[in-house]
Amino acid sequence: MKTLTILITLLAFTITGLPVTAQAAGRKAKNEVVMKMGSKVHLFHSSKTEVQKDIGIGDILPVYRARGKYQQQRALVGEVKVLSFIGDHYFEAEIVKGEVKVGDIATKENTGFLVQPAQ
Repeated sequence: MKTLTILITLLAFTITGLPVTAQAAGRKAKNEVVMKMGSKVHLFHSSKTEVQKDIGIGDILPVYRARGKYQQQRALVGEVKVLSFIGDHYFEAEIVKGEVKVGDIATKENTGFLVQPAQ
């Protein structure tokens, strides 16, 4: 009897939790920010001086999106043009090709920059 009560309780929690997770997934898809050509973005990097020496204003960087079951594949989704430096960890850039989403990665050689919307 005790085991049956525990199973019923677990089943009730599982059933009532399903609509909440489905709603959260729906909200995430609606809140996804897609930026198009001409939009300004910020490129985050964790280095201070090394990256600023490698990246020049006016450089065009390809932007990739991780795909696949374990995010191991990457697909080219656009390009950004570096406009200026913003502080120690950001560049300001403009999308010149494609559609870019928050969380995509702009790259130059072995360096990656996390794409974020400009405020």
